[in-house]
Amino acid sequence: MSTEPEVDPVSKPETVTKALPSISSEMRWWVRDILFAVGTAIIIVVFLYQPVKVEGTSMLPELRDSERIFVNKFLYRIEEIGRKDIVVFWYPKDPSKSYIKRIIGMPGDTVEIIDGAVYINEQLLTEPYVDSRFIDHRSYPPVYVEPGHYYVLGDHRNQSNDSRIWGLVPIKYIYGKAVFRYWPMNKIGSLD
Repeated sequence: MSTEPEVDPVSKPETVTKALPSISSEMRWWVRDILFAVGTAIIIVVFLYQPVKVEGTSMLPELRDSERIFVNKFLYRIEEIGRKDIVVFWYPKDPSKSYIKRIIGMPGDTVEIIDGAVYINEQLLTEPYVDSRFIDHRSYPPVYVEPGHYYVLGDHRNQSNDSRIWGLVPIKYIYGKAVFRYWPMNKIGSLD
């Protein structure tokens, strides 16, 4: 007796057929993926990053009119606001408008401007971001920066409407740090 299995010489090997996905099934996958992408984008914009268009020349030479930047809205929840950060905030005199300026005075500081030079607690502040053509050579009296407030200046000092004119910015009005320029294409990169 033979122990080998019997093979039918006429039978064909089995073939496996796969049903093609239906159009409705394929569309469900596309809709799901699109909704996921849109939801993720909304979460990023609402909670993390917000695109902003720069309007005006108060931050020359760092930022120019009509440039596009991303503002990190989450960063200041996990780290402190720093001196020289470029921030976007609601204008204290009209919170329907937003401004972009640089943090100069921190809570507890005394800021004084003498012939255009900025002094923090009687120490000269080095400001490599201010172009010598844009210095405002006027003097401004000392200002004490109250707790929970910041003293901000534009880099284009002789064209900037800032804390020298209207005072301090409450921390609750600061909604993010300018972190990345994405337009124009030839200037893409992180901001100082």
